[in-house]
Amino acid sequence: MSGWGATGLTVERGGHTSLADVSVTVEPGEIVAVVGGDGAGKTTLLRTLAGAIRPAAGEVSAPPLERIGFMPTAAGVWRDLSVDENIAFVAAAHGLAGAELEERRAALLRGAGLEGATTRLARNLSGGMRQKLAFSLAMLHRPDLLILDEPSTGVDPVSRVDLWRMVSLAASQGAAVVMATTYLDEAERAHRVLVLNGGSVLLDGTPAEVLDGVPGHVVEADAPGDPARTWRRGRRYRVWSPEDPPTGAARVSDIEDAVVAAAIAKGA
Repeated sequence: MSGWGATGLTVERGGHTSLADVSVTVEPGEIVAVVGGDGAGKTTLLRTLAGAIRPAAGEVSAPPLERIGFMPTAAGVWRDLSVDENIAFVAAAHGLAGAELEERRAALLRGAGLEGATTRLARNLSGGMRQKLAFSLAMLHRPDLLILDEPSTGVDPVSRVDLWRMVSLAASQGAAVVMATTYLDEAERAHRVLVLNGGSVLLDGTPAEVLDGVPGHVVEADAPGDPARTWRRGRRYRVWSPEDPPTGAARVSDIEDAVVAAAIAKGA
């Protein structure tokens, strides 16, 4: 297996199978988006890749721990420390100092828009600023593998754009990025998408391959149809059909429809 990731990963926790035969690969310079509902196994997969969970079966390929950057959900900063103190603490852990540290610190603060907030305690930052600080801390040592657990969940729209820009920059500089996200527009901008459902892989591939890999097809409707195959988007409805689409027609319009339709097809 080239790049980093996992093959045939199975994780059992408390008598429950959290992941079942899950494989994922991310190359340097790529972004893999991991999507799925609550309990799908996203965080378990990311923590296993980071070495925090030992799998029951399968193989994990990852760089040494010191070459991994990890940003957990709604955490990743020390709230009682200032922005500068957070950076100094993480820098010391990685042995960064002098001109090298100053160059990285300045670049990350500039990218995060935190240059004017370096003396503020992390707990006094807005949610978006705190998440951007957490990302900066995960990137400070320029890891080979960057693991992000829903970095933009719950932040304001402007900060979400900033975070995606920072993630894209990290990939362009050579990091292999695996990120869980609840925002499917972010998944559409990733190099590859892994859709989990109940600990199993539902869809996997480039965004285009995911759209084409959905069983059956989805159509728009003005009124709801079979409740087991219908969901609402905006003022209209989507209805999944197990039949292949008519010649020349798309199976689904976007990743959101693909995820919902694939889940319905699995249940059917």
